[in-house]
Amino acid sequence: MNFPGDFIRAAILARAELDAHSRKASPMIEPKSQSIWRAYSYAWITFAFFILSVVGHWIFGWFAYVDEQSALRQPADSGGYIIEMSRDTLENWQSEFLQLLWQVGGLAFLLFVGSPQSKEGSDRVEAKLDELLKLVDRKKGQSIIKELDEQYGGRHTDVPHQHR
Repeated sequence: MNFPGDFIRAAILARAELDAHSRKASPMIEPKSQSIWRAYSYAWITFAFFILSVVGHWIFGWFAYVDEQSALRQPADSGGYIIEMSRDTLENWQSEFLQLLWQVGGLAFLLFVGSPQSKEGSDRVEAKLDELLKLVDRKKGQSIIKELDEQYGGRHTDVPHQHR
């Protein structure tokens, strides 16, 4: 049984698997070419829901406005309707839509730019594997690390202790 050799092989496989996982999750790697509909399907569905809800809000708002004007024995005019619906729409967006937009959009932005609180911390695991490879066989370990670094780009993207 060749313990150091087996250990080195296991460490190399673990490191390669981690590097491959990091490459898949890395925003720096160019995605496969897709249609704009498939690549942004969630955004398109969200946009469709948004348009349907705004159109529905304004249609049912018209019926409510006509009923209100009838109860007051006033004619239903489009000018008053547009002002009232615009006010109601902006009030609704201010109280609900903008809060949700910041919570979801802000979180997505912070994840995208890589805030320290949103990172998975795979660089720490890579650094540990690097040190294990060096401990087992310093020369061979460093050559393996160098080879893997050249093969898989984008490693060690976290700045150590940047959250302090």
